[in-house]
Amino acid sequence: MDANAVIAPAWYCALALVAVLGDAFLPFLPSGTLVILAVLKTGQVGGSPLPLAAGVAVASFLGDLLLLQLARRGAPAVNRRLARRPRLAANVARVQRALTGRTTSRTAAAIVIVARFVPAGRTVLDLAVGHSPNRPWTFLRWSAVAAVVWAAYIVSLGWLNLHWFDTEWLSLAISSVAATAISSLVVQVVRRRRRLAVLVEGEPVQ
Repeated sequence: MDANAVIAPAWYCALALVAVLGDAFLPFLPSGTLVILAVLKTGQVGGSPLPLAAGVAVASFLGDLLLLQLARRGAPAVNRRLARRPRLAANVARVQRALTGRTTSRTAAAIVIVARFVPAGRTVLDLAVGHSPNRPWTFLRWSAVAAVVWAAYIVSLGWLNLHWFDTEWLSLAISSVAATAISSLVVQVVRRRRRLAVLVEGEPVQ
């Protein structure tokens, strides 16, 4: 096999992992689309999606851990971001109140996992936990579970479309549309659940 044919998918995988790590800080990064593209490129050279899924899960968890630690240490960049964006600050405060109130372990787990599928939900959740006086060990446990769930979901979506359609651009387009539709559906379901609504109430995070 041509070495370039192997190296190119590796670069796509690396780019996808960087995006997954970074979208905790910058939620506008198209991490899901890049992961799907990496799956398609890997599949074209007969590569297994399992290593990519594992890498995505690790990168997702590390992104949460880094943002949480920065928030807990009062990093100037994080504080400036909250000061410049009152909507984001309000969303963070609302989620923080929900997590520090009378929240069962099951509800907390649901909030952490669902946040992965809500636009900017991961960022809001990480900042809320980071600014909470409580220890984040429970959050980190569920964050690891959420990272595995999201990685399995997004990689499986790309892998299924890779095998259903022969054209790369069609597989990418359908996978991306499906991911967006599923995310929108999750938002609508969350709005109907009072205890999870803190993730999507108010104005969208900018």
